[in-house]
Amino acid sequence: MNKTMMDILACPIDKNYPLELFEIKEKDSMVSEGVLFCSKCSRFYPIIEDIPIMLPDELRDKKQEMEFLKINKDKLPEKIITKANPWHL
Repeated sequence: MNKTMMDILACPIDKNYPLELFEIKEKDSMVSEGVLFCSKCSRFYPIIEDIPIMLPDELRDKKQEMEFLKINKDKLPEKIITKANPWHL
């Protein structure tokens, strides 16, 4: 994900702007892995293989996202790991 996208991305649930960005892996000013976080509704949106996955809750892949959280639990803030919506560890 190109970091300049942060200027236009808003939470798809409550339209909150701006979102917080937590980078896990960066390459050539692109975020290849990380999380977008909405401080209003406490939802997280993973960035996997350069793509922010910003779907409504009913279309999200819980298994994939729980695995993502488990793998990155030491690299992300506690508010995402233990308290984020729609699920957390």
